[in-house]
Amino acid sequence: MRTYFWTGAILALASAASAQQAADAVAPEAGTIGAEFAGLALSDVASASLAARNAGEVVLADDWMVAAANPLAVEAGARILRDGGTAADAMIAVQTVLGLVEPQSSGLGGGAFLVYYDASTGALSTLDGRETAPLAATPRLFQDQNGEPLGFYDAVVGGRSVGTPGTPALLEEAHRKWGKANWGGLFTDAIRLAELGFAVSPRMAGSIANDAERLGRFPATADYFLPEGKPLEAGTVITNQPYADVLRAMAFEGTSAFYTGPVAADIVRTVQNAAGNPGVLSEVDLALYQVKERPAVCANYRAFEACGMGPPSSGALTVGQILGMLGQYDLAALGAESPESWRLIGDASRLAFADRGRYMADSDYVPMPTKGLVADDYLAKRAKLLEGDKALEGVAPGHPAFDHALNWADDESIEFPSTSHISIVDQYGNVLSMTTTIENGFGSRLMTNGFLLNNELTDFSFRSHSDGVPIANRLEPGKRPRSSMAPTIVMQDGKPVLAIGSPGGSRIIGYVATAIVAWADWGMTVQEAVSLPHAVNRFGTYDLEEGTEAEALGDALTAMGYEVNLRDLNSGLHAIEITTDGLEGAADPRREGIALGQ
Repeated sequence: MRTYFWTGAILALASAASAQQAADAVAPEAGTIGAEFAGLALSDVASASLAARNAGEVVLADDWMVAAANPLAVEAGARILRDGGTAADAMIAVQTVLGLVEPQSSGLGGGAFLVYYDASTGALSTLDGRETAPLAATPRLFQDQNGEPLGFYDAVVGGRSVGTPGTPALLEEAHRKWGKANWGGLFTDAIRLAELGFAVSPRMAGSIANDAERLGRFPATADYFLPEGKPLEAGTVITNQPYADVLRAMAFEGTSAFYTGPVAADIVRTVQNAAGNPGVLSEVDLALYQVKERPAVCANYRAFEACGMGPPSSGALTVGQILGMLGQYDLAALGAESPESWRLIGDASRLAFADRGRYMADSDYVPMPTKGLVADDYLAKRAKLLEGDKALEGVAPGHPAFDHALNWADDESIEFPSTSHISIVDQYGNVLSMTTTIENGFGSRLMTNGFLLNNELTDFSFRSHSDGVPIANRLEPGKRPRSSMAPTIVMQDGKPVLAIGSPGGSRIIGYVATAIVAWADWGMTVQEAVSLPHAVNRFGTYDLEEGTEAEALGDALTAMGYEVNLRDLNSGLHAIEITTDGLEGAADPRREGIALGQ
């Protein structure tokens, strides 16, 4: 029996009692299974979808589906899809609402990577809306007078960390290439919510409370998030007229209203005059910004191809490397509860991260062995290192086929999680996977015209060299910092079968890779896969999700030679499976997202 989710309809799936129970729970910023809205008014369909998610059940649909991090944003996208819009159209509605109701994670002042399957042509392509370093930036921007790296938050908070935003340009380019609906109408929901008001969610409120000191350093930011000096509380209804004004200008004039004129001047003034930590972004940087269309990077895994964003993202390459190595082992026979499965996953991830740290950066600036890193023969050779029954004592970068014989030093950049992911399938068969960010929570903490500015430049290595050897991900004028965002479309026989992605800093890679393994090898539904307790290993320490069944792996992994750390692991996976019978959607229970379809 297929269950349908229509906006405005009460579904048989969830009883009134379960919907009320869903509304009564609280979701702090730190992710917990079952995180919800606390007493906030949700539509019947959103409440039912929330209850389905918490029951571990997929959302089913025949024609279209959208999954994202906030019900208000999801319903905005659903309205566009219901009215005949494409996945690209719906994404614009979703993103502009997310920038309002989840400002700590993404927005107009940030950047994004988009992977798109065009059903009319069968083509899979990507758009790079990553922020760029200002032309006045130098490799020593994040070093003190002695050439030593600044402390992370000393670099982040203020104008120094702000790169040229790419999200608005990406929205416009996606609409130009794949849109069908009227551009101006895609901003309606976000403008309405900004002008008439929306209720602050528990996650937004918790994020504000946890970062109140840094948010309070700049007047415009403090006035919005800390009225009368106190953090906004969950359920408080707030408006954001400056944000509505920017969206209205973009609706009428396109993104030139953002990249030139008064808005651009305000952005530059805010960055260059940031008290204590000014930056070097200029109006020229904004006016010159361009989105880049790039070929998708794909890696083979069993009967599938996992395809995503190539450089400057490390996401598709590192996810692809992990999967490519694991493809040499029978994870299906081992199962999800076997410590041996997690030894293989953990050490495959460590090997992939070693390559990531050595080779991956903006390929417009540094030569990269992109094809060599995901070549089947290279990954088969790397996979042989996983033979045995103990944790690898150490890992080192491999030697993929490389067109240029260059020597790079290992990267030292820091990447903290505050990002959001959107998955959409429309009635025409188009599939979209987009991860969007302002980097750290609340970005640079600078606010102008109702939106926050990113701190994306701190994704560069703070050092430019190590022992005289250059670092590939060093800061350079106009360069795009390396990212871990991994928006992914899994293909089978040339057709999309899964759209997935997550926030989570550099742990995004592990979240996405293990969710794909859970779905492809362990027979899990997409909801079971995104809800799976996390076990992530990047650099040797095995992080296990505290308070979940992942803790049971601790003793066995310790015996294998790993250092084990129990901690909160706050992903935000959103996935849609495309089957012969229809669509199956899922949202990560650690955050506030839902999936809706029809």
